[in-house]
Parts: sequence; structure tokens; C-alpha cells
Amino acid sequence: MNAKQLLTTASLLSASIAIAGEGVTTHHLGNANAMVRIDGAGKYLILPVQESMPDSKIDILVNGKVAQTLYVRLADNQVDYTVPLDVSPYTAQGKVLLNVIAEGDRAHSRNASEYICWDQMVLADTFDIANREKYRPAYHHTPLYGWMNDPNGMVYKDGKWHLYYQHNPYGSKWQNMTWGHSVSDDLVHWRHCGNAIEPTGLGTVFSGSGIVDKNNTAGFGEDAVIAIFTSAGVSQVQSLAYSNDNGCTFTFYDGNPIIPNQKEARDPNMFWHEPSQQWVLVLAEALEHQMLIFTSPNLKDWTPVSSFGKGYGCQEGVWECPDLFELPIAGTDESRWVLLCNINPGGPYGGSATQYFIGDFDGTTFTCETAPSVTRWMDYGKDNYATVSWSNAPDGRRTAIGWMSNWEYANDVPTQQYRSANTLPRELGLMRGDDGEIYLTSIPSPEVETLRESTAHYRGKREMPLPELCEIEIVYSLKNDPLELVLKNEAGENVVITLDAANQKFVMDRTKSGLTDFNHHFPAVTTAPIQKANTKGSLRLFIDRCSIEAFDGEGDFAMTNLVFPTMPYSQLEIASGSKGANVKVHTLNPSSI
Repeated sequence: MNAKQLLTTASLLSASIAIAGEGVTTHHLGNANAMVRIDGAGKYLILPVQESMPDSKIDILVNGKVAQTLYVRLADNQVDYTVPLDVSPYTAQGKVLLNVIAEGDRAHSRNASEYICWDQMVLADTFDIANREKYRPAYHHTPLYGWMNDPNGMVYKDGKWHLYYQHNPYGSKWQNMTWGHSVSDDLVHWRHCGNAIEPTGLGTVFSGSGIVDKNNTAGFGEDAVIAIFTSAGVSQVQSLAYSNDNGCTFTFYDGNPIIPNQKEARDPNMFWHEPSQQWVLVLAEALEHQMLIFTSPNLKDWTPVSSFGKGYGCQEGVWECPDLFELPIAGTDESRWVLLCNINPGGPYGGSATQYFIGDFDGTTFTCETAPSVTRWMDYGKDNYATVSWSNAPDGRRTAIGWMSNWEYANDVPTQQYRSANTLPRELGLMRGDDGEIYLTSIPSPEVETLRESTAHYRGKREMPLPELCEIEIVYSLKNDPLELVLKNEAGENVVITLDAANQKFVMDRTKSGLTDFNHHFPAVTTAPIQKANTKGSLRLFIDRCSIEAFDGEGDFAMTNLVFPTMPYSQLEIASGSKGANVKVHTLNPSSI
């Protein structure tokens, strides 16, 4: 019998002190407290969730000792969806009891014994992960279920791209931060590997980074995968975990925390600095709007050496998720260092976004070469945040990925089984603009092209049909008018995209894109500056079930925006400009390779 059948057949067996689902018995001790005893056999305890309810605290006791604490929005009068709690590691050790504590307003609500969650809280050996979401992307990475935000700890090892991410396994809103884990051979097809790093007594697992310790500097073994992350409890401190099975499972270092902070600081990003023969770690001091830089010989003992950020760039919100790396400047023999700094709020169109700084790094100090008043954004859409890159990437690549959402409305988007996706993987570079300044470039990783199943060519046409999943390539030659594109569907919904080379701007209007009323921050018009005023060029648009990602052909600009059309966009119209545009529409099929 599968989990879905169990949910259907579970029944209320006792209505006063003890209530039983299948394999469990619930004892009510008052409105604020219940205890759930695991009586039967089964790998998963299926937890019914109602998103409008506040969290209940659940302490999992094994033989009377607390083994884990989690927070779940247990269903009161309707079940929005269910999530699995793997109880098998606990039942293998002895008697298991869940102490459920209502907090806040829920502690003073009606008789908790009447909640429907109790009779639908059942044991099962399977959990149904079949997609039930209209808007789940087809070729972007998503969690199978539950909440996702920042990508974490990404590392390339032995031909595998490892993507860890902030994950709530027990609901589709932010909570219970854990590192989920997915692996890919090609950056477009992902295999889900479960939870890699879970909360400890120091707190939940916030963002961080991962490396391959090729020379065993930490003493955990040659080629061990090392993760350093923020443990978020009463305070935020930095912790280390290591893996000797290629990043599948991790052991929590017994000397944690390795960096105990006095102020709120998080999201450590580490890398090996070859010229100085030492490890470097960048840590975001969130409320101070600066990055702290540490060095270490062994990944365990860290010395603070400098800081950067006071008065530079956007100083709003909090600073988070740094990344520091060196890149060559296209067409030259020069290079510069790039410091990514994710902020929330304060993005160019509200909410969260990724800014960057260009400069030099000598092993201890980052020196920015742009004026403090200058702010540069990596992506000018609303929905690219927490962008960080893979360590140990092959062939000198600097490959990055972001969280495709915005903190203004991430908890409210119209999905429930899961929430959030990652952007397409992107290759980062540097170019010199018409003004002589150096800018970060971003283009889709070449692996994305393997998704192309078929191609339709259009030249000089004003209207073209679109498949649901597609990449649109446009080679344009402009005179006086801007290039205006309209993506539209039979419901009258549309996205208007304008490339104005003369005024050096690229604009996307999603105010009539489909569902927009779930949050007042969602309808938006976003604009990106163009650094090279070319009247000839190319544009690439990637359309998935809930997103549009736009790239200049040479990486001059990038723009990522979520959209939720009630019907897929089925037509592309060239409303003005570029009568001789050469358009290729690639049908994308993630199952074709």
C-alpha cells in the first residue's frame, strides 16, 4: 500500500485522549501539546501540511532523548499536501515519540484534538513524488518537494557537478534549513540524492561553500570534500563537515564551530589561493554591509586578515552569499578579481539581487577599482539571487548558478508541492565596455544546447508559433527603431521585451504575463543597461513553464524573470524594428538526450 492510499484509508479510531492514524497513536495533553507514538512499521511518517497554519515544533525523542527538532505547519481543517519524515534511523535505535508543541496563536486555538492532521499522520514505506504542479520547470533544477532557496557548496568532482541547496524537507515555505543535494553529469539533468547536511545542536544549516581538499590539508583524507557553512542557532557561527564518499554523506567536525562570530555573519565562501599557498574564506557580515576575509593553512584554523565593503555599492538590506574569483578580460592578456555580493532587499527593482565588484586580490586584501558610489548588478531581472559558482570546475571554467526567485514573494508563488527553482547554469567572464570600464558577462553554459530537439528558422516574419519549452535566438540589425518582441498566449496574456540599442537599454514587462496578483511586488518592468551600443547583435531567450531568461549573445546583459501564464505562450510577435531579423526557435526537450 503506498502513501497516497494510506492517507485515503486512515481513520479516526479513538476520539478523546488517544487518536490513531495507521501505525501511530496520538495522545493530547491540551491545546498546546500532543505526543505521537510510533507503533507500527514503515520508513516514513507522512505529515499533513496546511500552509495557512503557523508552525508547530516537533521534538523527535528516541528512548526519551531528543534526536531532532523540526517545525511543520500541521493541518487543521484541510491538507494542502504531505511531506515525509524518515523515521527509520530512529526506530532502528528504539522507542520513538514525537512531542508536538503548538507555538504562538496556535497554542490558544480551538481543541487541537479536532485537527485533521492526527488521523492522516500515517506510516508508509513509500512517498509519492510524482509531479502535481502545472508550473514546475521542465529543464531547470527544482527540489522534488519542499522549499528551496540559495545554492550551496557546489563542487565538481570526478565528472559530477554537485549542487547543494537550502532546503526545507518538511514544507514548501522557508524553515528547517538543511542542505539538499543533487548531482548532474551535464548541468541540465539532475539526480536527487536526499539531504546531505542536517541541523545539529549548533543550529540549522545556512549557506556555505564546498571544495575538494586535494592535498589533505585538513587531515580528513586526500580528495575529501569539505563543506564550511553557517550554523544558525541563537547566534550564527561557522561550521565544517567533511565527506569521504564524494560528497554523498558528511561528518560534522568535532571541533566546531571553527569561526565563532560576535556579530551576525554568514555564508562562508572558501577557495585555495595558489600564489600565497593558503586557503581564503570570505564571510558576509550581513548587517555591517561588509565582507570579512580570513586565511588558513588547514581549513580548520582561520585568521582574520581584512575586510571590504563599507560604503561600497548598494548598502541596503543585508549582505549575503559572497563569492571571490579571478577571471580573464576577453580579448586581452589581463585579468581581474570579481567579488559577488548578494543583497536583500535593495535590488534594482526591489527585493533580492546580486551585485558585484571588480578589482584586485593579493591573498589577503580585496581592492575595488570602481568608485564606492558605483553599483553593478549581475542580472537585471527580479529573479536571480544568491548566485555563486562551482569550485574545482574543469578547463578553468567559472560556472555559476542562482536561486530563481525573490524574497519579496518567494513564499507566495502559485505552487505548493515544491517552491523555487535554480537559474540556468551560466559561464562568467569579463569584458571592457564602450566607456572603458570592465563588466561581468554571463552566458548560458554550453551544456544547455544539448536540450535542443528541433529547430525552426524564420526570416523577415512578424509572427511565429512557439512550443511550450523553447530557446529563441534572434540575430538583429537595427536602424532607428528598437526591437520589440511580444510573447503571448490565447488567454491574452503577454510579456513585452524591448531591445533599444540607441538608448542602450533592454526592457522586460511582465505586468500582463499571467498570474500576478498573489503578491503586489510581482508585477514589474525591469530594465538592463547595455554597455556596448551595437545596432547589430544577437539575443537568446529561454522559456520554461514559469520563467524567462534573456541573454545578450556576447553576455553584455542578463535578465531573469518568473512568469505564471495560465496557458503557455504560443506565439512570438516582432512588433517593431528589425524587419530582417533572423529568428531560430529551438524546441527544448529535457528527455531527448
